[in-house]
Amino acid sequence: MRAQNRSILPAVLVALSSLGGCAATGGDDGLPAVTEDGLVRIDSQKVDAVYWTEGATLASYDAVMLIDTPVAFRKNWMRDYNASRMSLSDRADEKDMERIRAELGQAFREVFTEALTEAGYKVVNEPGHNVLTLRPAIVDLDVSAPDLQSASIMRTYTADAGEMTLYMELFDAATGSKIGQVIDRESAIDSGRIEYTNRVTNRAEANRILGKWSDLLTEALDEAHGKP
Repeated sequence: MRAQNRSILPAVLVALSSLGGCAATGGDDGLPAVTEDGLVRIDSQKVDAVYWTEGATLASYDAVMLIDTPVAFRKNWMRDYNASRMSLSDRADEKDMERIRAELGQAFREVFTEALTEAGYKVVNEPGHNVLTLRPAIVDLDVSAPDLQSASIMRTYTADAGEMTLYMELFDAATGSKIGQVIDRESAIDSGRIEYTNRVTNRAEANRILGKWSDLLTEALDEAHGKP
């Protein structure tokens, strides 16, 4: 599953690039009013962009199937991060990036599973009727101070933990038809002062952002089901 999802990333990045480069835009952000596969952009005050299939609804879905989440760093992230590190032992490498990808992907599953379960929706592993499939990807991940697997004792101080973009597609699991897609860029809270940043604080900020996204999904499902 993970290998399959890593292969999805190039397609996701191409999709984001084509969204940004389309001439028929739906707003000042340069995103189009209609995607190449015919989804129409609808107004949203909560995320950067929502595209939807005309007439589609979430009312029939009482279960969700989560596809594993591929993660892609911001272009040249490792080069830029290492440029400010004097010691070789304090520099990030591919193993660090792979660990962060795996941890963030796992965090996505844990946070969304908990939110959906608490809201009364089943999280399943197989497609079926009344099952909504989520195909998420996190792109442009920018970690300000990664907690590296280094033998040296190093503390990093930053004003925030970084930022990342969610690109998530929604499908009807039984038919495979695409219902919608969501794009949203979120940044860690800027405290306004320089603070010690490590894996614990990074995970807390990641969970906060993931929690926002999972809450928006459960709210959308609740609204479609007519829940108060």
